[in-house]
Amino acid sequence: MDLFRKCYDFTRADEVKALGLYPYFRPIEENEGPVVQIEGRKVIMAGSNNYLGLTAHPLVKEAAIKAVEKYGTGCSGSRYLTGTLDLHIELEERLAKFFNKESVLLFSTGYQTAQGIIPTLVQRGEYVISDKDNHACIIAGNLMAKGATAEFVRYKHNDTEDLERVIQKLPADAGKLIVSDGVFSTGGEIVELDKLNKIAKAYNARILIDDAHAVGVIGKGGRGTASEFGLEDEIDLTMGTFSKTFASLGGFVAAEAKIINYLKHHSPALIFSASPTPASVAAALAALTILEAEPERVTMLINNANKVRQGLKKAGFTVLDGRTGIVPVIVGNDDLAFKMWRMLYDAGVFVNVFISPGVPPGRQMMRTSYMATHKEEHLNAIIDIFTETGKKLGLI
Repeated sequence: MDLFRKCYDFTRADEVKALGLYPYFRPIEENEGPVVQIEGRKVIMAGSNNYLGLTAHPLVKEAAIKAVEKYGTGCSGSRYLTGTLDLHIELEERLAKFFNKESVLLFSTGYQTAQGIIPTLVQRGEYVISDKDNHACIIAGNLMAKGATAEFVRYKHNDTEDLERVIQKLPADAGKLIVSDGVFSTGGEIVELDKLNKIAKAYNARILIDDAHAVGVIGKGGRGTASEFGLEDEIDLTMGTFSKTFASLGGFVAAEAKIINYLKHHSPALIFSASPTPASVAAALAALTILEAEPERVTMLINNANKVRQGLKKAGFTVLDGRTGIVPVIVGNDDLAFKMWRMLYDAGVFVNVFISPGVPPGRQMMRTSYMATHKEEHLNAIIDIFTETGKKLGLI
């Protein structure tokens, strides 16, 4: 069998393209935040993770430009060797203070962060216990740990009773790490962190929470899931990304100083990767400064998402409940999802399409997400265009 046979046999994307319904890899030509230009025309962006609308903020752009002028375009080395700038240290110290943790370590991407943490900490004879709906980066980190002879087990999505059922079967004296998204990226649900924490303490397990979709969205001043539940002193590790609220690129983990020190000296993902670029670090620093100075942006984001959530429910759509920036609208069929995406796009709204196997059959959705900088007219247009489209398709 030819190794490339699977590539030659893959035709699904070409079939959808031939129908004019392909929603992926659409190049954005201009980006103003709530409105972007694609294929020469302006559309309302209702699919970005730019939660606080900071990617186009003048202070964020200025910080990135000044960093390039001072440091150049890249660091040309890993943090371990020649790739550490004073900017990296400054951002780590600022984030540690923001999250009320002893220390923070930066990674070059958010996806890479889980792979830098999980297989480094969970080793032979130890267990990683993971929510079934965790992000792909966590799954990759879990599989890397398993490949290094650690044990990998899963529990039902956001089901703490099943978590306890799973964990009580494991050896009492084995090291254990419970891993969960804080805000789940597909449906926008929030982990039941208070219950998860009680189980972790009862069974002598540590906790890693991925706050990629939680920072800037929930918690005091946007400080994430642990803050939302008043558990900042209880949660062992919080990881996140700069590609959403922080308007940049990269990842981080916050923990006690000894844990961070161990990761710095043992994590291959850190030691063998070029460090985050000067522009991306400076942009994240500027975004953090704005978040600290303007926590009302978090409230604006949630108010905007809630307006659309309630508007679409009132129109008759099946909308997954939540209180984050993510508003998923269930369509229930791959072909219908592609068709609805195209109709929304042609009418001036860009959303994300989630189809199987990325979501279970029957849960295919228009996954929409909102920004603090969406205006009333944007939100009203989104609701109106969804409603008109839904009626044409017989969804409502």
